[in-house]
Amino acid sequence: MAIIVCPKCAKRHKVNLDTIKENAPLGKKIAARCKSCGLKFPVQLDKLINQEKEKFKDSKINARKICVTLSKGGVGKTTTSVNLSAGLALAGYKVLLVDTDTQGQSSYILGKKPRAGLTELLTKELTPEECVVRARKNLWLLSGGKSLAGVKRIIDRKSFGAEWTLSEAMKELDARYDFIIIDTAPGWDQLIVNVLFYATEVLVPVALEVMPLQGLAEFMKSLGSIQKYRKEIVLKYIVPTFMDARIKGPETIYSQLKKLYPEYMCTPIRYSESLSEAPSYGKSVFEFAPGCTAAADYKELVRKVTLDESALL
Repeated sequence: MAIIVCPKCAKRHKVNLDTIKENAPLGKKIAARCKSCGLKFPVQLDKLINQEKEKFKDSKINARKICVTLSKGGVGKTTTSVNLSAGLALAGYKVLLVDTDTQGQSSYILGKKPRAGLTELLTKELTPEECVVRARKNLWLLSGGKSLAGVKRIIDRKSFGAEWTLSEAMKELDARYDFIIIDTAPGWDQLIVNVLFYATEVLVPVALEVMPLQGLAEFMKSLGSIQKYRKEIVLKYIVPTFMDARIKGPETIYSQLKKLYPEYMCTPIRYSESLSEAPSYGKSVFEFAPGCTAAADYKELVRKVTLDESALL
């Protein structure tokens, strides 16, 4: 989202850059009309894009914190978290991947077996330096695992400020990275609430099936209840997953998604055998099959998130 200010009444208007770019080439002026005073005035598309990029540069003091979440399981949350993190790291950004799932699959996909992780950070048993492990160049991991089940009980027993437990634990790490990507578990519990009180951007992977589509509607309601108390958290991206052009179902559901949430839609992640095989080798899709369709789609996601159309070309 970018901001256009009316030169007459100074009314601020939020506009979706992706929608504008589809209809107006770079270097061209577009006509804007103020909803408040009715003034019609020209706007340079290039300036809007640069404005958005500068905003992200200014926020580098603290990392951009993106949680990858949906209450429904099996939609590609961990796959998307790992491959988005790996892609951002390949593009030259410093990235911390935080796994808040008791299954701890992020470590498995990256071929790592950390001795400590998020549990030890939240319980303050170890320092942040002892909890974080380097997974790749520019990519660090704060692993999850079964021990997080005990942490959830500790958070539940807190009398005050339970929802800020993760935010307090992460303070020392916020300024060390460009991006912090948080992978979440299915369902809705106190740890998910903690993630939404910590992150500022939400990325929702939605498998192109009927049940995940219903799960998205439920999640939107839950996110709205969090936003009443924390205005900073916003939905930024909806990423359709398991796009299979060989059958009609996914295409139909993708069309429904575009109609319901056009401003959040990202390029679908196409079905690829390589994407499901890569974790068995402890590799991201960029390492295992850099030329496959899924790798191309995750590269496109990296470009969308970074607002850098030249990233990973």
